[in-house]
Amino acid sequence: MITATFIFNLIVFFVISGFILDRILSWLNSRNWKDKVPAEMENVYDQEKYRKAKLYDRAHTNFSLWSSIYGLSLILCMLFFNGFAMLDEWVRVWIDHTYYTPLIFFGLLMLASDLLNMPFSVYSTFVIEAKYGFNKTGPLLFVVDKIKSWLLGALIGAPILAFLVWVYETFGSSFWIGAWIVMSGLAIFISMFYTSLIVPIFNKLKPLEDGELKSAIQVYCREVGFNQSNLSVIDGSKRSTKSNAYFSGLGPRKQIVLFDTLIENQEVEEIVAVLAHEIGHYKLKHTRISLLLSIIQTGIMLFLLSLVLDNTKLGLALGTENMSFHIGLIAFALLYTPVSTITGIFMNMLSRKNEYEADSFATRTFNGLHMINALKKLSVDNLSNLNPHPAYVFVHFSHAPILDRIWAIKREAA
Repeated sequence: MITATFIFNLIVFFVISGFILDRILSWLNSRNWKDKVPAEMENVYDQEKYRKAKLYDRAHTNFSLWSSIYGLSLILCMLFFNGFAMLDEWVRVWIDHTYYTPLIFFGLLMLASDLLNMPFSVYSTFVIEAKYGFNKTGPLLFVVDKIKSWLLGALIGAPILAFLVWVYETFGSSFWIGAWIVMSGLAIFISMFYTSLIVPIFNKLKPLEDGELKSAIQVYCREVGFNQSNLSVIDGSKRSTKSNAYFSGLGPRKQIVLFDTLIENQEVEEIVAVLAHEIGHYKLKHTRISLLLSIIQTGIMLFLLSLVLDNTKLGLALGTENMSFHIGLIAFALLYTPVSTITGIFMNMLSRKNEYEADSFATRTFNGLHMINALKKLSVDNLSNLNPHPAYVFVHFSHAPILDRIWAIKREAA
């Protein structure tokens, strides 16, 4: 018979084993650096730059170790000292309401978590990223970003949580069907309008200026049948010198975004190659397939949640007899961790496959050599790990390692 004690021990086991797995993978990854620059990268990486990339990776590994220990300590304290139950009781003293109680409970929990982790966020931004020449975020921008993220989280999260509570109270264990429909609609909406509605809250988007680059892009877009008006430039340089580009949206809301740092650091042909890669994601339906799989995962998760949410043993495992929607949701989230890890691995596998296919599209429709040069410069600009451990790649990487992508492009072009 499954008891509350068993559930509690299972949660603790999942939390600790997840920490141990992550630390082992990070250790393997940090030890996999080679002493010399790989032959394929010698034309863009000198030994000093390579040493800097290695030190940058080591700094992040050490930082991740201590921040993970800190995070593990916090969650274990919440579990062993009935922190979730205490917070629930404290909120109920002030307001015991079907909808307001879970909203305040999660609001306080998220705010406390963010504040408790603030020193690590500050250290990462203003010490590590600044030391290696990446950070452009000032203290004022850092604070403004935090406030904006809190407000955005409240504006989006509160209605979603209130709806979930309402549909649970109304339909009981079959609530997952209505919740799945609405959550799926929300996922589609965010996918379509993320760049046009969410991104401008934090960054400025503008059309690409007239010039050689725009002309080259117009020629390529006409060749592959992509509307060049769906291209924007983002002021990524206001926070970091790192370069990037991404594709988002569906149908008429599709959008390709180039970082201004990418335009500054790359040649025209290399930027067009990066653009070709992003267009490849659209032409090969990668975004739509990933969205569909994400919706299916959400449905499975909500169904499993509906099977256990009424179980009072979940509440007892967290130290309270007052079983409620939000307490059950916390317990389920902790128990669901192994499942989310496994689904995350499969989604990363799919994402890496998509990256190879987008590289192949760019090679076939534009130029593989320019794509290779673009990838090389991106790795230098971002001080990427050129030799990540295969196990770490398998679990954590949504993009294949740079060298693997270069070799695949060469095979495609041969």
